[in-house]
Amino acid sequence: MTRWLDEDEQRAWRALLSAIEALQTGVDAQLQAEAGMPHTYYELLVRLSEAPDRSRRMSALADAAGSSRSRLSHAVGQLERRGWIRRETCPTDRRGQIAVLTDDGYAALEQAAPGHVEQVRRLVFDRLTAVQVQQLRRIGEAVAATPG
Repeated sequence: MTRWLDEDEQRAWRALLSAIEALQTGVDAQLQAEAGMPHTYYELLVRLSEAPDRSRRMSALADAAGSSRSRLSHAVGQLERRGWIRRETCPTDRRGQIAVLTDDGYAALEQAAPGHVEQVRRLVFDRLTAVQVQQLRRIGEAVAATPG
């Protein structure tokens, strides 16, 4: 039997979808305009910058970014052409590859980060109270922890 959404759940669901769309559009537009990169590329640079030696196996990077292997490979190829990432062969598995954030990539990230953070503040945190920020964190964690 289908467990239909009640009126409150339906409004909450649609509000969540609208918020996600507005955030994705706003963040992507800012990064494209100010840093010349889409949000997906920015996130890859961030994930590599936080990794030991600024490197990760391609498969682990895809998992961390919530991306398919083919989509990640295309994005890394674009970032390689910019000189922001390089690929290396995995020393323990010749079939595997490691993505490495270059110094130029790190510099591009450092240049893009202030505008990105300001946009995130404008779109999210400037609109919320401290209590709402905590609620948002708990809601995000609960939804993210839900098995598919």
